[in-house]
Amino acid sequence: MKLTILGTGNATVSECYNTCYAISDEGKHFLVDAGGGNRILKVLKDTGIDMNDIHDIFVTHEHVDHVLGIIWLVRMIGQRMNQGKYEGDLRIYCHEELAEKIQAIANMTIQQKVCKHMGERIQFDVVKDGDSRTILGCPVTFFDIGSTKAKQFGFTMQLKSGKKFTCVGDEPYNEVDYKYVKGSDWLLHEAFCLFGEADKFKPYEKHHSTVKEACQLAEELGVPNLLLYHTEETHLAERKKLYTEEGRQYYHGNLYVPDDLETFEI
Repeated sequence: MKLTILGTGNATVSECYNTCYAISDEGKHFLVDAGGGNRILKVLKDTGIDMNDIHDIFVTHEHVDHVLGIIWLVRMIGQRMNQGKYEGDLRIYCHEELAEKIQAIANMTIQQKVCKHMGERIQFDVVKDGDSRTILGCPVTFFDIGSTKAKQFGFTMQLKSGKKFTCVGDEPYNEVDYKYVKGSDWLLHEAFCLFGEADKFKPYEKHHSTVKEACQLAEELGVPNLLLYHTEETHLAERKKLYTEEGRQYYHGNLYVPDDLETFEI
């Protein structure tokens, strides 16, 4: 199975794309979030991911940098359905309030001839804490991360290799989710900035962490593979080097600081 990082940046970036990614297997794709605009169409094109092969999307929460790209995908996939170019259904997994908001935004901004597919071929699969589904032939368990900003979910996925892949959203890991996160082989975790620049970027005021805290967490949990994302963008050219140097002081597993469009075998 393959992980494609479509975007790595926080909400306000312009030189890279907002955090979102795809897990792929046998020509099918599980998309997690879609960033904040129609740039999702370009990054999918640049990575060779055809929208016709996306049938499962998970939306973590309602913030604009995660959800507005979903509106574009509803529009584009709905249009393809009308043209007879998209086979099967699209399933969008999210919590109940978010499903209502996505449909409301779509109904206000997209033609009804496309929106008519919502509730039919574009299905909203509402998930609650601890709910499980099968996606790409793999068991996936969704969990509430306990956010104090906006209701947000993460997930764990038991990969075909037998490894456990975990996403805790775009906020620091909450220990209330230990039962879901424990035993993870891959952990995707936000790292808003370097610890040495916390005074500049003020991650704690935004309910985010630094590279240091993310790496300390992964070390404590014994996670062998840690991937950092949802970062500031002032260091894009040197980000991989700088974040890795700081992270190595606190974490001794495999540390990944991806660029947009980077891929990994998982």
